[in-house]
Amino acid sequence: MTGPEKNCYQVLFRERMDYEHALALQMQICECKKSGFEPDVLLLLEHFPVITLGRNGDWRNLVVPEETLKAKGVSCYHVDRGGDITFHGPGQLVGYPLLKLERHEQDVHRYMRNLEETIIRLLAEYGIDAWREEKMTGVWTRSGKICAMGVHISRWVTRHGFALNVNTDLSFYDLIVPCGLVGKQVTSMQVILGRELDLQEVADKISEHFGRIFGRRMIPKTIAVNGTKQQSCCQKQGSPQSSCDDCVVH
Repeated sequence: MTGPEKNCYQVLFRERMDYEHALALQMQICECKKSGFEPDVLLLLEHFPVITLGRNGDWRNLVVPEETLKAKGVSCYHVDRGGDITFHGPGQLVGYPLLKLERHEQDVHRYMRNLEETIIRLLAEYGIDAWREEKMTGVWTRSGKICAMGVHISRWVTRHGFALNVNTDLSFYDLIVPCGLVGKQVTSMQVILGRELDLQEVADKISEHFGRIFGRRMIPKTIAVNGTKQQSCCQKQGSPQSSCDDCVVH
């Protein structure tokens, strides 16, 4: 990482958030950033049970009928991130980095590898050996995939991000073929360590590693998300520049 440190607001939501609400918040902040809002933002939160499908994903990787999802209280969204199908829910720490990548940072694959490195270093702090798998995105352990990733980048402003299984109920993954990878297992920090973890502690440690790897000065902040104080931002459309399996770039 070169260049001066930028400020990055670390926003940890202590209550679970609907996926649709989080998506709208991401869009609002990103449009503000495209209009000149300087600080970057890292949103850290838990979702209510939800299945999301990436832009080029395949709904055939959802292996149960809609009635089963309704019975389990699981909603579904088709979104504009890269990657295939995944699950978000209680006990999982979801991170949405909303960054304006500077000129020296404008490398999509490097951005993804830095996200993976953030999680790998976090897991090492807990004594969990983790790594990347060649030609795949995310973070893996001997017990299976522990962190899924998929992003969208528009005019070098990032959206979406990573989902780390901390205390996640892994039975929800029986509803899908995770990430569209047949025969691949998923795991969690709780399964590997044999104990429940404090989600706020994990979030704080992720923020520390994120700041070091991305060269950001992390600043704890809160954001009003009740819709009563929304900053309006102009919305401009960009044109496609590049794309890869990890993300969609505009």
